[in-house]
Amino acid sequence: MRDVLAGLHSRYNPQLEAQRYIDALKINTDINCFILIEPGMGYMIPVLQRTRPESKILVLHADTRFRELPGVFQGEAVWYPDSETGVQEFLEAEVPQAARVRIVEWRPGLNVYGDRVLGLVRESAEFIKRLEAGRRTDAFFGKRWVRNFFRNMALLQNTLMYKKMELPVVITGSGPSLEAVLPRILSVRKSIFVLAASSSLPALAATPGGGITPDMVISTDGGGWALTHLYSFFRQPPPSRPGMLALSLCAAVPSQCSAIPLLPMNDGSLWQSMALHAIGLPSVLIPQRGTVTASALELALELSDGNIFLAGMDLSVCDIRSHARPNGFDHLFFGSASRLRPVYTQYFIRSGGIKSGGSLDVYAAWFKNRLSSFPKRVFSLGNNHEVFGGVAPGNPFTGNGNSRTPGREHFEPVNQVDIPGGRARRAAEAINAALGDPRYARALCAELSPLLFPSQTDVPAQEIAGALHDIAKRYYDE
Repeated sequence: MRDVLAGLHSRYNPQLEAQRYIDALKINTDINCFILIEPGMGYMIPVLQRTRPESKILVLHADTRFRELPGVFQGEAVWYPDSETGVQEFLEAEVPQAARVRIVEWRPGLNVYGDRVLGLVRESAEFIKRLEAGRRTDAFFGKRWVRNFFRNMALLQNTLMYKKMELPVVITGSGPSLEAVLPRILSVRKSIFVLAASSSLPALAATPGGGITPDMVISTDGGGWALTHLYSFFRQPPPSRPGMLALSLCAAVPSQCSAIPLLPMNDGSLWQSMALHAIGLPSVLIPQRGTVTASALELALELSDGNIFLAGMDLSVCDIRSHARPNGFDHLFFGSASRLRPVYTQYFIRSGGIKSGGSLDVYAAWFKNRLSSFPKRVFSLGNNHEVFGGVAPGNPFTGNGNSRTPGREHFEPVNQVDIPGGRARRAAEAINAALGDPRYARALCAELSPLLFPSQTDVPAQEIAGALHDIAKRYYDE
């Protein structure tokens, strides 16, 4: 270890060396979270603590021996190669959603540890890319999400409690490859629990041989286009209509959803947790992932100890096709078609926009990291994205083939007997009371300010409370 330290730090004055290194980086003043990659003994840490006392410092080590080495400076949280969680899971837990993050790589560490340091840099960069994408989405949709949240408080008339199943779960996304595996899913329908992204509903209903009715539909999108997918849900008459809907609390859903059993999904934020606690509403903890199929994977792992099968998760465009057929958006393209703007031209333009957007690459990176933790539980059906190439493709289905409603007995409906508008009122009052409490105000401001005031910094708690009240009061009488 002595030779390693000699390669990492000056033998004469490592503290001055660290100070000069930080000064040379010319770090922007808006950075409030640092990810230090193999800082060795951590001489950079006290330098940053003096110059940026309000910033959070996270440390990623390439060598586990620094855990036991005396005299090592520690950040607020430290990751080692033998930690129970992966790098991105560690960063997800420790980096605040609204943080401005800077990676600081101790350059001598690259000479000593080579590819191990490069791997940490790559993982950190992927995380920051996903964080920035989420921040841009928050800025655009934040107020709409908050409105959806309070509106959904009024819709949650019939909620679900659950206990874990042992059944295999098939998750259906809406990628073009879904079409090819639908007959196989239909052939084992009575042995599996089907969890469908709302965008896959039209393709499931059109499956030759009578269609596939999923056991549960999941919806997480907060934009108005999400309603287009859910309309397919209500066009199916019982018993062809799916019996349960897993709903992100900030999702956009039609008012008809108040008549069906709903499983609320809490994203784990402090403001949502406080609101749900205030009204006594049961929920399942599913963090925001940016794409419904990622949330569906997290939900499936929560609902069942059985194997998970993925279908229609292309995370890419097949020629000019972005979704399985039919799709909820088809009528938009056909309705606006003309001689100068035919349907195929519209598909071509849309596919180009999806490819250039880069969001699918971000999702693929997340799946690659997440699936590495479940090599024996998650399997690929059909021609999914190459990120699933390491997932065993042909594992046989297992389960009870005699059940006509597999897994339904594991869900118990709970009627919410209070006044719907009263739930929205109590939720808003609970959050606003916490904004006035010094124990919670700072954390709540960090979560809610990017949603309600994306272009501002240091928004006072009183202003955030006022904005919440103005949004929530629209739903007090529903």
